[in-house]
Amino acid sequence: MTLTTTSAGLTDAEVAKRVADGKTNDVPTRAARSVSEIVRANVFTRINAILGVLFIIVLSTGSIINGAFGLLIIANSAIGIIQEIRAKQTLDKLAIVGQAKPTVRRESGSRAVLPAEVVLDDVIELGPGDQIVVDGELIEEANLEVDESLLTGEADPIAKDVGDTVMSGSFVVAGTGAYRATKVGREAYAAKLAEEASKFTLVKSELRNGINKILQVITYMLVPAGLLIIYTQLFTTDPRILESLQKTFHDIVDNDGGWRESLAIIMSQIFTTDAVWHEPVLRMVGALVPMVPEGLVLMTSIAFAVGVIRLGRRQCLVNELPAIEGLARVDVVCADKTGTLTENGMRVSDLQSLADHPVADVLAQLAADDARPNASMLAIAEAYPQPPGWTATATAPFKSATKWSGASYGEHGNWVIGAPDVLLDPSSPAAEQAEQIGAQGLRVLLVGSSDRAVDAPDAPGAVTPVALVVLEQRVRPDARDTLDYFASQHVTVKVISGDNAVSVGAVAGTLGLHGETMDARRLPEESDALAETLEEYTTFGRVRPDQKRAMVHALQSRGHNVAMTGDGVNDVLALKDADIGVAMGSGSSASRAVAQIVLLDNRFATLPYVVGEGRRVIGNIERVSNLFLTKTVYSVLLAILVGLAGLSAKIFGTDPLLYPFQPIHVTIAAWFTIGIPAFILSLAPNNERAHSGFVRRVMTSALPSGLVVGTVTFVSYLLAYQGKAASVTEQTQASTAALITLLVSSVWVLSVVARPYEWWRVLLVAVSVLAYVLIFAMPVTQKLFMLDPSNAQLTFMALGIGVIGAALIEVLWWVQGAMLGERRRLWR
Repeated sequence: MTLTTTSAGLTDAEVAKRVADGKTNDVPTRAARSVSEIVRANVFTRINAILGVLFIIVLSTGSIINGAFGLLIIANSAIGIIQEIRAKQTLDKLAIVGQAKPTVRRESGSRAVLPAEVVLDDVIELGPGDQIVVDGELIEEANLEVDESLLTGEADPIAKDVGDTVMSGSFVVAGTGAYRATKVGREAYAAKLAEEASKFTLVKSELRNGINKILQVITYMLVPAGLLIIYTQLFTTDPRILESLQKTFHDIVDNDGGWRESLAIIMSQIFTTDAVWHEPVLRMVGALVPMVPEGLVLMTSIAFAVGVIRLGRRQCLVNELPAIEGLARVDVVCADKTGTLTENGMRVSDLQSLADHPVADVLAQLAADDARPNASMLAIAEAYPQPPGWTATATAPFKSATKWSGASYGEHGNWVIGAPDVLLDPSSPAAEQAEQIGAQGLRVLLVGSSDRAVDAPDAPGAVTPVALVVLEQRVRPDARDTLDYFASQHVTVKVISGDNAVSVGAVAGTLGLHGETMDARRLPEESDALAETLEEYTTFGRVRPDQKRAMVHALQSRGHNVAMTGDGVNDVLALKDADIGVAMGSGSSASRAVAQIVLLDNRFATLPYVVGEGRRVIGNIERVSNLFLTKTVYSVLLAILVGLAGLSAKIFGTDPLLYPFQPIHVTIAAWFTIGIPAFILSLAPNNERAHSGFVRRVMTSALPSGLVVGTVTFVSYLLAYQGKAASVTEQTQASTAALITLLVSSVWVLSVVARPYEWWRVLLVAVSVLAYVLIFAMPVTQKLFMLDPSNAQLTFMALGIGVIGAALIEVLWWVQGAMLGERRRLWR
């Protein structure tokens, strides 16, 4: 039924008043963090808080150089803020380009506007594929059907009449209409649903979830190790520390001046020059600082943000950051034919008459009466531009589920146009003729007359074939290369289309995609049987929207990570439920709204670059995680070993053991074994295939390496340590020896992580080694960083133990490869 009312819409003055009153659709174009939120999120982190407290403790000793690790707070925050703001700016710019633009009818005329420019009481026009951007009441409709599955989960389209409510977040499947905005901005239904759900976060990410799990384990390790080292360094290394604390406590108790005087007593003890507690406190901080994997989360954020920026330059909008990672893990790509493998534009290449009738007039009138023509009707309108001027008494819009549209013209008859194999008996001569044409990769539409009105409940009824319209689609020039790329990466491609199966198979064949073709009307409904069929066949035609969704579910049930590409309303359900949805920028606003990735330039060939970025992120973060976690493991091990040695000294009365390093030592150790190399490696090219099991692989590598580095460093320190009676020079020499061993073995960890080698990776390791040689060789850096390698015997001993540690790490690397079944390569 068609019921039409007319409304000219708001005047410019009425629009201006509503804008002034704040009655606008003020929902952000994408739910991203504001700049202030980005700053707060990067500054006020748990890691920055830990480092900040330790930094203040070090400053209280008066040793400014030992507070150099405090620069990490600035670096962590600044780099994270800059990269995330750059990524936000890139995403926001692209989001505006790819945003749905509703057609608003105002007194001054109808025009497309951004969703944020819609005001209360605006009249918004609707057509097939349009997304409903605000809540409203329907004031006009013509065969309007709306899909509310994204809001309600109900997949069946709902017919709408004048007076019915339409909700933001739904989209038009068929028909046309107009509605008046009744709720805008954050009052709209979809905005309320999305407010908490759509944040700028790394959701559903194996990488992020794995790192969080690792950080949880580290936290459990830090607590006992930290308490042990705090106790032993403060209360076992020098009895004068306890005496000083007791004296301070008694002074406070005996003080009658109140809290100000008590605070003054505490501050005088803290800032006393050369206080007995300064050295142990610095050693304690030197033990705690390297336990914190301060750069791991930062490097992950930077890698993702840089990926967003790089893809943005290729006109690829990443609606959800994990999509970069997710597409790299995909092993099945379900590609729609029209708009993905072929270009949207078509042209009429032939018209084959099946009956004696002036079909050109029928085609021209059908195209003229289609308020929202699809690509096929646009091509027909271009070929037959002069309609005879008939008046339609009933219309039936095109629907993906029925595959036909039509109009009734009274005495001029009832006319339908659609899929020949749907409107006719597949065994009829006309259907067989259409099948033969479709086998050449061409699209074929049947024009036929019906024995009943097109809006009748049992339409189209008996259809008499009149003509076949042959449409030519252009295959995207880059489609074959893209399919070849996926084949080389062992990613299976399934072509899923609503077009004739033979035609779809022919197009797939021209692109080098081999495999059997099936008409989806013969697909089994049972999930297991459907999954079996999908494993056997490659190309599918005449697929309904609900079948596309079922096919995605069936593939996922077999453990596949599924990506779905598409551009039409009929692809929305599948895009929504796939692991990764990829929409074309020229597609329907509904498809763009639900997809995680939008190819704004409509280039299917952009997908390999997205896969490449995902692999870069996954592979590189795994590399740098090995570096950071190796440091954490050896730091915790050293703290435990030194702490246990301190407890034994307390129990057995032996010499106490100072922690080998001051904060400046662990700071310079991290510069060229972790910090700078990790930053370079996190942004480097990396095309290695993505694998699951991130946590297992990282811990399998980092844990043994960390244990080796920590053990050889402790052994070197024990052999160099001169006991309680050691002079400041001897203690510095012992710390230097331990640091040399640590650096030799840690640099070898870097050299292993950097494999397989390329020239720049070798250069990276070589520069790291050279940097430490210069630091230890130059008198100015020796003094600045509290180093003393002048004891040749200790220095060579430390080097020898470090080489033993490096050899053990090398052996472990080969053994791990054999155990994991991974082929180890020294060179790329």
